[in-house]
Amino acid sequence: MPSNKKLRRMVIECSRRLAHEGLNINSSGNFSIRTVSEEGEGFLITPSGMSYDSLKPKDICFVRLSDGCSFGFREPSSEWRLHSEIYLARPELRAIAHTHSPFAAVLSCRDESIPPFTYMTAVSRTESIPCAPYATFGSEALAEGCVKTLGESGRACLLSHHGAVACGANAKEAEGLAREIENLARMWAEIQKLGGCKLLDSAEMKKVLKKFENYGQRSRNNQ
Repeated sequence: MPSNKKLRRMVIECSRRLAHEGLNINSSGNFSIRTVSEEGEGFLITPSGMSYDSLKPKDICFVRLSDGCSFGFREPSSEWRLHSEIYLARPELRAIAHTHSPFAAVLSCRDESIPPFTYMTAVSRTESIPCAPYATFGSEALAEGCVKTLGESGRACLLSHHGAVACGANAKEAEGLAREIENLARMWAEIQKLGGCKLLDSAEMKKVLKKFENYGQRSRNNQ
């Protein structure tokens, strides 16, 4: 496992890339990576109210999963409960990107899910990308609603009148999924301007989800 110092830098780098690409503005959104420190099992997360370009490794906070206690020089993101509840519910997830990306936020303000207008919605590990019910930012209700909406296998959802959440087995996956959600949200918003389109049916999406289980590069024994 990478050292916590390396992971702190990774949290900053991922956060900065998403901000520079316009998925977050100023100090909006947050990013975390699950890890274990001398304080116990928990996660490293961006601090509250600080611009990403100003961050240094010492500014990244550690939050312990067992009791929500935070350690470090700064206060953790106001959405630390969101990250904590997802990690507690889904042990296989190792990183979370929460964004206020424009098109995802627009759809969330309409309480819209992103339907299977393209097979690529399956990147969320579900047939569509659902929208969690509205709750005040930073609240337990928001965290609980998000976990319920993600379910047992989902890795992405919108948050009503708020933004989006993307989860991954590592930081690269969470960061990349955050980009994909915004891309899909933008395409769906544009399609609706044209009057919508035919959606892929559940039977087809189940086929796609099965194919996605083994999608990508894998090691080959003969190489």
